Amino acid sequence: MSGPSVCGPDRSWCCGVGPVLQNSDVRQTSDEEPILPRDRHGVLHPANLPRFAARRYSPSPAAATLVDGYWEVSWRLPPGESIRQRVIEFPAITLTLESGEVPAPLVLTGVHSRAWVREISGEGTAFGIRLRPAGIVLLGGLTPQQVADRTVPVTADDPDPAVHALLVAVARAGDAAGRIRLMDDHAAAAASRAGELHLLANRVVDRLLADVHRPGGAELAGLVGAGERSVQRALRATLGRGPTWVARRIRLQEVARLLATRPDLDITSVAADLGYTDQAHLTTDFRGVAGVTPAAYRRSVVAGS
Repeated sequence: MSGPSVCGPDRSWCCGVGPVLQNSDVRQTSDEEPILPRDRHGVLHPANLPRFAARRYSPSPAAATLVDGYWEVSWRLPPGESIRQRVIEFPAITLTLESGEVPAPLVLTGVHSRAWVREISGEGTAFGIRLRPAGIVLLGGLTPQQVADRTVPVTADDPDPAVHALLVAVARAGDAAGRIRLMDDHAAAAASRAGELHLLANRVVDRLLADVHRPGGAELAGLVGAGERSVQRALRATLGRGPTWVARRIRLQEVARLLATRPDLDITSVAADLGYTDQAHLTTDFRGVAGVTPAAYRRSVVAGS
């Protein structure tokens, strides 16, 4: 999940966003599935997810070079109630469209060093577009460093007019199915500009997701068919972070998932299974990002707080 973003009602493209495919290579519907508390999603209090009717959708194969996936949530909380949701974000840049009691209608969330917090109250909806590493640099003129550790409203002037125009067009497409088709079309067209550096960054993240135990380094570079410096350069150019950092963030999402969903596992076992030298190293890593120790986090999940 990510921080804010909805706009007006027609389907026109505007502000030179770019060409649209005519859906010849893009499917008309996307797979939909609920986001479940047991999934690896970085939401530190996963018991809240059913309250948001959270669901996700897959991009078309033609769009998957730039788009990792879509998600949609809606909420209606009783007057006076709020939820303070903390998230260890996946190492990705996310674009979000929101309506209702939200900070802004269009938002870009960069790669965050630490867990970020969102206060949720009243009622609203959010539609998110999580980008692949190649995404942001091919959809607009931004670098990942420009939006690192930032969750910012997207306007016609800041941080990128091209991204703003794209989000306005997606918002005007109406429901989730229409938004997905439009974004899929645009991403498929933009994917033709992907170079080897962008594709290498995608392969590295895919490899790390497939094996959360794997650290960055020479072995990882060998598995993706590149040199260590090329891997470093690819991730810095697309995510603003190196492979060791990206590997650690993905691994910490798995730590959070196990702590929340497997009360039978002790923390020492979690550390060993995920390749940490010992429990102390896991505790240091987790506290540095989540702001609490693994033991304190598990207690808060059990207590529902």
